[in-house]
Amino acid sequence: MQNIVVLTGAGISAESGINTFRDTDGLWEGHDVMEVASPQGWKKNPELVLDFYNKRRSQLHTVAPNKAHFDLVALEKKFNVSIITQNVDDLHERAGSSNVIHLHGELLKVRSQFDEQLVLDWKNDLLLGDHCEYNSQLRPHIVWFGEDVPMMDRAIEITKQADILMIIGTSMQVYPAASLLQYASYQTSVYFIDPNPVISSTEYLTILSEKATTGVAKVVAKLLA
Repeated sequence: MQNIVVLTGAGISAESGINTFRDTDGLWEGHDVMEVASPQGWKKNPELVLDFYNKRRSQLHTVAPNKAHFDLVALEKKFNVSIITQNVDDLHERAGSSNVIHLHGELLKVRSQFDEQLVLDWKNDLLLGDHCEYNSQLRPHIVWFGEDVPMMDRAIEITKQADILMIIGTSMQVYPAASLLQYASYQTSVYFIDPNPVISSTEYLTILSEKATTGVAKVVAKLLA
């Protein structure tokens, strides 16, 4: 079986109705990014940070996977499929994808400040005073600006093995995720699906200037044919 690696960004989730955190003015839901997505912001005002992610978590419960998520699941009939997502939602899993790596963490999980390896499932609001078994405050299981991306090494190794690479709904401007493309073999067939692609087509790179639900359907139909 050939290996398909899929790198997804905010564009695929936006079609399910999930707000993309960053607005056109650079603010995240009206907040400076460092206020709600940095260790410094957490230390300064943990209640604000918790409220920000509680609202994101609450919204996630109201949406569902879209056609693009389900089309990617169909690829598992004929390929080994690994999804590397920059998104913190669980829409890939809910659609049925069996191998999903979250580069930037997961909204429906929290972790201990005392032991970052202690990660818990968490579906409701997280509040000050919610402690782990070591009596340490729990925090969102999100990779904040200035923090290491622990799944990056795994993502690199998977990308190196890709026969086919699909990049969906991401600007490829956010590092280190944007660097994954350079780890694909020069013989890897790459499909870039985004309404506003930032790169150009080459012999091995096919650009589809479309939203995820239409572009993914076309690529999946071609690959399964």
